[in-house]
Amino acid sequence: MSTDDFKTRLKIAKEKSKAKFNKKTSEPKSNIGQAFKMSTELVSAVVVGTIIGFILDKWFGTKPWLILIFFFVGVIAGIMNVIKSAKKLQK
Repeated sequence: MSTDDFKTRLKIAKEKSKAKFNKKTSEPKSNIGQAFKMSTELVSAVVVGTIIGFILDKWFGTKPWLILIFFFVGVIAGIMNVIKSAKKLQK
């Protein structure tokens, strides 16, 4: 096996690898994966909002109010993220 033959085979293998990679990245994601992503975005926004409210309530001593306010802020943020992701899917 000569060096030129090896270089040619290596070049062909690299081109095949690039073609596979480009094909994988251009494929649409599975529906289950998209649903999991959206549900995770919704839940994480609610959890983060609730935790922020809990911490602020401890600092200011306003026990249930800031938890409730930031819970609903988290719900709204999560719903907005889901809507944004759904719009991206439609494109």
